[in-house]
Amino acid sequence: MKICITNDDGVHAKGLCVLAQWAKKLGDVTIFAPAIQQSGKSHSIEIHTPYRVEKVQHSTGLRAYQVYSTPADCVRVAMMAMDEEFDLVFSGINHGYNLGREITYSGTVGAALEAGVQGAKAIALSTRRDVFDGIEKHLDTMWGCFEASDLFAAAPVWNVNIPEESTGKIVLARQGGPFYSDTFFLKEGNASVEGKLVWQPGNDMTVDTDAVLQYGHIALTPLTNDRTNYEAFEMLKK
Repeated sequence: MKICITNDDGVHAKGLCVLAQWAKKLGDVTIFAPAIQQSGKSHSIEIHTPYRVEKVQHSTGLRAYQVYSTPADCVRVAMMAMDEEFDLVFSGINHGYNLGREITYSGTVGAALEAGVQGAKAIALSTRRDVFDGIEKHLDTMWGCFEASDLFAAAPVWNVNIPEESTGKIVLARQGGPFYSDTFFLKEGNASVEGKLVWQPGNDMTVDTDAVLQYGHIALTPLTNDRTNYEAFEMLKK
């Protein structure tokens, strides 16, 4: 199996290194990841300005490229510009959860969705910021579930969140509500503004959403690139 690994935290981010080392046992791994931090870039791509792609020495010893653009562009470079075929794209492991409404902004999820556009299977992976010790066993559990239940037959793109202290239980979850608050700071005499997302656990405790992460469970959410509101579509067709 040919595997492409990307993220939005940068080509040398710890989460990516842990994921890439673990993925070696699944097949032939190549890294295409952003040269610099790209969190919050969602599914954006660069269509106006050329950008560089450089082969780099990587701590994992794997073939690796840094892309001076967005996570989605990393996948596009891997599968279109380099004309390589990949069976699976892993995006992550993100340094922080990608849950609920906020996955709209996630570069990690955007890369996985782009893989789906390109016809590949993909998993976006996230955990608590900078908590990666021992996470390999949870990756094993997650992958075992995908294989045993043939989850890719149901959906090609998935969002997976692994809690800091996991029970090891895996729960099928829909996308939940807000988990972060938006905070803005006016700076330099209101001449500039800085925005931050602040984690607020407990905002959504619904047990069938990705909020199950707050109970220590691994949350698996099938995703789609189709933005159609089918409830409105079917109602208006009548």
